[in-house]
Amino acid sequence: MRRTVKPWLCHPSKRLLISLLSLAMLSLALLKLPLFHTDPKPVEVPVDIIYREHIHSYVKEILAKECRPSFARQRMEAEHHSSTQVVEPFLNKNTHLNDKIFQYPPPFGFMDLKNKLQEILNLLPASSEVRHGGRDCRRCVVIGNGGILKGLGLGHLLNQFNVIIRLNSGPVQDFSADVGNRTSIRMSYPESCPKMWEDRDSDLKYVTVIYKSVDFHWLRAMITKTSVSLWDWLFFWQNVPVSVPIKASQFRLLNPEIIRETALDLLHYPNARERLWGWDQNVPTIGVSALNLATYICDEVSLAGFGYNLSQKEAPLHYYDDRPMTSMLKEAMHDVHTETVFLKHLVTSGSITDLTDGAVAVFLQVWVF
Repeated sequence: MRRTVKPWLCHPSKRLLISLLSLAMLSLALLKLPLFHTDPKPVEVPVDIIYREHIHSYVKEILAKECRPSFARQRMEAEHHSSTQVVEPFLNKNTHLNDKIFQYPPPFGFMDLKNKLQEILNLLPASSEVRHGGRDCRRCVVIGNGGILKGLGLGHLLNQFNVIIRLNSGPVQDFSADVGNRTSIRMSYPESCPKMWEDRDSDLKYVTVIYKSVDFHWLRAMITKTSVSLWDWLFFWQNVPVSVPIKASQFRLLNPEIIRETALDLLHYPNARERLWGWDQNVPTIGVSALNLATYICDEVSLAGFGYNLSQKEAPLHYYDDRPMTSMLKEAMHDVHTETVFLKHLVTSGSITDLTDGAVAVFLQVWVF
């Protein structure tokens, strides 16, 4: 039997378009395949017992002091003039959307995404207040995923903070001795969301950061307990969770003005420079963005597990895996050096405290090699 070919398929431009689309889909699929890394195994750096005791004493001292209401936000505003007035750190269905929020594309705003945004807001609670502990003064700790947390045994002390913010997919189940097991807020974008959900706190809030248009589709699927389409899946740079086992009332949408303020006013990056693929080192990390968020919802802010000591190239990058510090040298989106200088300034000025690295300024760090 002679097969009939549709006329439009015979046109050279149509065939070229189909070939390009097929190649693009194949390339996106290949990006999700496991890669064989040739990075060397990280060298375990044992923590000296005396140093660990100093760190514990430092954290206990911070927890024992009288909490200072609105301290972190006041210091941030006094030291860094902001042209971005963030009235609501989270967006909800009752949020009044001003034109400024649509001035930039994600992650700095929602340009040309008003309908997608409104669709998500209609699924969220009428109020997105995240105020833990009532009206009492709140101490907040933002826990990074740095390998510096390994062996410090700070878990039981980190659990004593009023608000505990965890980043991306940083696990707790097998690492609670070092990082604790309480989570008040988990903050991530779709690709960095935990595949295995371990946070069981009754007051947990999951804060989603929108980096691109398709992130709205994923968030809608997670809230409504539906599936992510195959077409949408192709536009994520790595696999995303198929479900997030929490209630709709626990989801929060980060106001992109938090990221814009972090980038433009705190880190003094130039205006958004979008490239064909991704951004050009003017997007702040989730960690620094979470720090800025913390100054809005907490009174005092501390960090733990932050910092990349690139001089120790074979030291562990994370507390939970075997990636060495050299992996961070391949990072193209974030300006790690500028963020490090910014964080050190905040710690030195006393605006925030760094429980695992800033403590070095107070106590002598002793490593056993």
